Amino acid sequence: MKIYTRGGDEGQTDLLGGKRVGKDDPRVDTYGTVDELNALLGLARASGLGASLDLKVARIQHQLFAIGSRLATPSEVAAPHLPLIREEWIGALEAEIDEATAELPPLRQFVLPAGAPGAAALHLARTVCRRAERAIVKLARDEEVAPEALAYVNRLSDWLFTMARAANLEAGAAEVFWAPPQE
Repeated sequence: MKIYTRGGDEGQTDLLGGKRVGKDDPRVDTYGTVDELNALLGLARASGLGASLDLKVARIQHQLFAIGSRLATPSEVAAPHLPLIREEWIGALEAEIDEATAELPPLRQFVLPAGAPGAAALHLARTVCRRAERAIVKLARDEEVAPEALAYVNRLSDWLFTMARAANLEAGAAEVFWAPPQE
């Protein structure tokens, strides 16, 4: 199978189901941002995370791929072969946030994205996750989007923040707290 098709050389691409749209279509932008987020999670894993957190991030990568496939499919296309976005994925994120928060020092200041390489990569992923969330909201204004996709991505950004803090704690890296600039 060839990787290139030349089908996008004119600035268009196919959605799942065959519909042709511009590469700047909001749906393409949305699933592209989810794909970017997934790639950043791969970077976080390559940057060094503890074994337990690495497994959790790997699970999320698979879930994001499923969400991306749903976002790449217009609502009028029947896609029973695609995995559903499951409510229990959101519940698992919440449980893991609560579990990690119980082990972390209480948050009394804003945390800057920094620390161990894996933690910093998770902070970067969090910012792209927020951009993906904004793209889903924008897409949902004009097209049908599974509400679970938005809820999942919203919770995932909180999860990424919490896991970045946990990764710093596990690596022995101090969190960097925001301080107002001094004149």
